[in-house]
Amino acid sequence: MNRQRNALLNQIPVTIITGFLGSGKTTLLSKLLRHPKMGQTAVIVNEFGEIGLDHELIESSDETDVTLMGGCLCCTVKSDLIDTMQRLYERRSSGDVPSFDRLVIETTGLADPAPVLQAIMADRILEQVYRLDGVVTLIDAVNGMKTLENHLEALKQAAVADRLVLTKTDVASSEDVDTLTKKLEQLNPTASVLEAAYGDVSPERLLDVGIFDPRRKSTDVERWINEEAFAHHHGEHGHDHHHHHEVNRHDDHISAFCIRHEEPIPSAAAGFFLDVLMAERGSDLLRIKGILNIAEVPSKPMVIHGVQHVIHTPAYLDAWPSDDHDSRLVFIVKDMTKESIENLLRVLLENRPYHEISDALPKKPSGNIETL
Repeated sequence: MNRQRNALLNQIPVTIITGFLGSGKTTLLSKLLRHPKMGQTAVIVNEFGEIGLDHELIESSDETDVTLMGGCLCCTVKSDLIDTMQRLYERRSSGDVPSFDRLVIETTGLADPAPVLQAIMADRILEQVYRLDGVVTLIDAVNGMKTLENHLEALKQAAVADRLVLTKTDVASSEDVDTLTKKLEQLNPTASVLEAAYGDVSPERLLDVGIFDPRRKSTDVERWINEEAFAHHHGEHGHDHHHHHEVNRHDDHISAFCIRHEEPIPSAAAGFFLDVLMAERGSDLLRIKGILNIAEVPSKPMVIHGVQHVIHTPAYLDAWPSDDHDSRLVFIVKDMTKESIENLLRVLLENRPYHEISDALPKKPSGNIETL
């Protein structure tokens, strides 16, 4: 096994479970923790009272930690997330808490998941021992459409997800479930949409969704990018342009698309491209991930993963996953178009004058709605 895969294998995978108020995170997490495959899982929550873990799951507790049946561990965020994750790993290493091989972070219903993602991706100490596996977002099938339309937090939770889980499907009408599913597939084409009545969904469908596939002890870039999903959702904005809702709906400002570039990209140009996007429009880059053909090392593709102003330390794979060596980047953004980002990359690669680069920057629209 190569060094890159060894490093990934030794890091503890982190899954973020998020969802708006009343989406069913408590029920789903309690069910997951009962599953045999979750027996060595640590859970971080803001407050025990918010997660409402069933009493029969709790074996013992103190001020900061709750030991769960089956070897799981639950702890609170006492200061900030980075400190909590570091402390938890140190206590694992010293044997003060049960060993765990997976970490689940449950956010509050009103939380923006981006800072959690950024904390894991940007902290150089954390990234040595943890790796982001994926984001699981729960959405109430009964009230999901109204929630997405009325709450920016819920919309952002759905936009950054790797898995979208519809809850309360047992009481929602089939029409509501179908409408919500189509909306989510348009909003975030790369995320799989699952149903979970009573919080019942197997860990296999929610976990190990990142670039690293522990079952094969390898990287799985094609699945992670999921470029094929965009073939079913043509159109610049990644959503249905024929609806008759008000034009200032929040989701009318969200775009999902994939860009390709056939020729190898110089490393300096790739870095400048990402730096400029983050500097100028970082708050609107909800998520970016992909694979780049870097001119200096064409045999080893570079993996890119970013959230808003933070790009995870780029990693080089040992080989291309297929005969397709095009650079591919998946974007989920606010108030930017596919054409504007492609044009910026083209201008940078052509070494155009500074004023032309400035003119090519994706501009914020006038009269912009409340920032996500």
